[in-house]
Amino acid sequence: MTHPIIIPAFLKTGDTVGVVAPASKVRYEDCIPGLEVLRQRWQLNVIEGATLQGEYNQFSGTDEQRTFDLQAMLDNPDLKAIIAVRGGYGCSRIMDQLDYTKFRQSPKWLVGFSDLTALLSQLYTMGFTSIHGPMTKLFTIEQGETALESLRKCLFGESVGYHIPVHSFNRTGQATGQVIGGNLCLFAHLNGSKTEIDTAGKILFIEDINEYLYTIDRLIIQLKRAGQLESLAGLIVGQFTDVRDNPSPPFGKTAYEIILEHTQEFNYPICFDFPVGHVADNRALFVGIEANLRVTPTSVELNYHQTLLT
Repeated sequence: MTHPIIIPAFLKTGDTVGVVAPASKVRYEDCIPGLEVLRQRWQLNVIEGATLQGEYNQFSGTDEQRTFDLQAMLDNPDLKAIIAVRGGYGCSRIMDQLDYTKFRQSPKWLVGFSDLTALLSQLYTMGFTSIHGPMTKLFTIEQGETALESLRKCLFGESVGYHIPVHSFNRTGQATGQVIGGNLCLFAHLNGSKTEIDTAGKILFIEDINEYLYTIDRLIIQLKRAGQLESLAGLIVGQFTDVRDNPSPPFGKTAYEIILEHTQEFNYPICFDFPVGHVADNRALFVGIEANLRVTPTSVELNYHQTLLT
């Protein structure tokens, strides 16, 4: 079932955006190259949140400070986008304290991935699209040029579509549906909460980092037991990086093999090794906008409905 969605206005040269650290702390000097991309290359005005230079234990500020910083940007009618500088952990601690009253009056793009999955999903349940994509700290990462350009295209309303190599685990077919998902751990974490997402008829994408194989197995089983895998329109399996295994005995399957096992009885198309996740080539994806997924023996294509982006 299609979820009604509101698409904020796309950016143009001279617009104002905010950059914030709603979760883990960051060294300000690591933000500077990405801020320069926004200001110099994309010719945007940038408002920097106080959390870019804040610190409280592992966070970029106390829960109250991070809430205040993000809330100010949500409320600011002059901002056209809010871009997270990094993820880490912390969005779940503040998401229920945010007030979206003024945001609803002046919707804007929210950009991020990893821990930001919680906020992107929250916006989706409220009926707003967002962008799962590179964060400011990673704008100038080596081999990240294609990912950065994909984010620019999304933000500025240019044509967005991806053609990627095939993987031997792929299941062929075609699907149409709203694209949802993000970090597997965070997405499963939303189950049973008011931001749990109805996945029926949707194209789900998942990725993760630094998890044990048995944890990935448990998370996929959680989605399956919750009924979130059975009625998908399609599944996009992104990058599972720095995956860990028990020293002895080993789990015995890779992350992709785990996902393949738990989806074998379903008949929707699945593509593996999509360039999304904790890697340099982390392509930007609209969360909540309808797309076509086409998986054939020789190609994989994901194309957003351009009529929705004009």
